[in-house]
Amino acid sequence: MANTSLHAAKDAKNDEFYTRLEDINEEMNHYEDKFRNKVVFCNCDDPTWSNFWKYFHMNFEYLGLKKLITTHYEPGEVQTYKIEYTGGNDLDFEDGVVTPLEQNGDFRSDECVTLLDEADIVITNPPFSLFREYIALLMEHNKNFLIIGNQNATHYKEVFPLLRDNKIWLGYNHVKEFLQPDGNIKKFGNVIWFTNLDHNKRHEVLETVYIYSKKDTLYPDLYPKYENFDAIDVSKIVEIPMDYNGMMGVPDSFLELYNPDQFEIIGISAGTMAKEIGVRKNYRGRTDVAYKDKNGVDKCPYSRIIIRKKAGDNNG
Repeated sequence: MANTSLHAAKDAKNDEFYTRLEDINEEMNHYEDKFRNKVVFCNCDDPTWSNFWKYFHMNFEYLGLKKLITTHYEPGEVQTYKIEYTGGNDLDFEDGVVTPLEQNGDFRSDECVTLLDEADIVITNPPFSLFREYIALLMEHNKNFLIIGNQNATHYKEVFPLLRDNKIWLGYNHVKEFLQPDGNIKKFGNVIWFTNLDHNKRHEVLETVYIYSKKDTLYPDLYPKYENFDAIDVSKIVEIPMDYNGMMGVPDSFLELYNPDQFEIIGISAGTMAKEIGVRKNYRGRTDVAYKDKNGVDKCPYSRIIIRKKAGDNNG
């Protein structure tokens, strides 16, 4: 299989970020019951630098793992290797069976896909530039996973429908700092965990507010109604109204608090996916939700997730 794009991703500065051990530990603490007797595969992780390999190696017995596998990638036709660990000395990170690979360790290679099929859970920090292709491979092979990605990926046409349909969701934490090859720290504000492993946070009730309305009044000062889509705009998550059962546009940060028992996700507010749910062109000629503020000025909110409360939910 051609590996030009993966080679480019490896060389690109925006893909050369190594996850800190403390960030891995902070997220994994919420999934400890998911690993017993499981095969964990880190398929974008050279064990000489990967803290994913170190974390699961040192916690192998504690988590009750069955096997830990990692693969090394090198561009071109260079032969690489895999390492498999089934227990022994958890604190010796070189402990494991090293086997040469015939191919170069690209996660899309036949050898790595065979290992993927053996695995129960895939955990890694894949190249951000290949995120669409990476998550598609995981879904195609019906894998459980916990991976790191850019928050912008929630808007990808290959990713958002998976979030909408509760096939994947967000994890607990943001990853705000990464190690770079030169030893420096790179800081981010938009890197998150994606997973399809259930966790307690996604079942926490999101508090909503009760705002008395007469008949069908849509609180125009607080919640203006879109002119090109049948929904109201909610500019802050803490102001989601308890006593409104229609569609609402809420900020993207809702995805981090989304409880599928309490709400359903309808769609997204802009672009092709907005057109699919019936958003019409606005005053700018774009497919993007728009409304008039209390002074009659046309407004387009930055980005909105369209949601609706589930029937019978009266949480506040």
